[in-house]
Amino acid sequence: MRLAPETRSPWQTVRSSISLSSGEVDVWSVRLESSEHGAAALVATLSSDELERADRFHFDRDRWRYICGRGVLRQLLGAYLNVSPAEVTFGYGTYGKPALSGKGEGLLKFNVSHSHELALVAVGDVEMGVDVEAIRPMADADDIASRFFSPRELADLRALPLTLRDAAFFACWTRKEAYLKALGSGLALPLDGFTVTLAPATPIELVVHGDARETARWSIRELSPPAEYAAALVTEGRPTQVRCWQWPPMR
Repeated sequence: MRLAPETRSPWQTVRSSISLSSGEVDVWSVRLESSEHGAAALVATLSSDELERADRFHFDRDRWRYICGRGVLRQLLGAYLNVSPAEVTFGYGTYGKPALSGKGEGLLKFNVSHSHELALVAVGDVEMGVDVEAIRPMADADDIASRFFSPRELADLRALPLTLRDAAFFACWTRKEAYLKALGSGLALPLDGFTVTLAPATPIELVVHGDARETARWSIRELSPPAEYAAALVTEGRPTQVRCWQWPPMR
């Protein structure tokens, strides 16, 4: 589906209580603290299984980034639901897509992605997927694209100057991942079974091969995190508004 020209949103700092109306989607940009000092206050909000997972990380940096990301997710969802962060509970679909359970079940949908020091959290009342990746040189980018990109995507990538290919590769990857995450079906749909645009200044588009109804079902939007990252949001239907916020909110 081709999106209207308004495809990138500025990141704002919320100055009042967090709320969401029907049809709206909020996307939060969260800088992950990688130190015990930065994330220790969030530990008390985590469940026992989250703490067990945190303990399995080999490096302290990764452990505290996980704790920060999970803790902030709980704070955000708790604020929308008007419950404490520790009261937020999660369930998981067949392919691992997270969802609210307990008090929040059926009230909100959300999706999370993180890369290096940045996490994105999308919240709304429709199915959605968000993905973010740090842009970096990839020696095997062409090999990966040959295996997983559609023929059009591969041709578009190879047509670009070398100086633009890293950013275009990750633009493509995040858009494809965001769609798969919105579906919540893992790799049941092959990555080359649909096509997204990737070239700079090209209108963002998602086309599911041979399925016009599925193509029309979804909206895709490029997000604009810091310059060293690529990110995309896919939502079912067309949101009335997508708002991009920075965490923490201003008090």
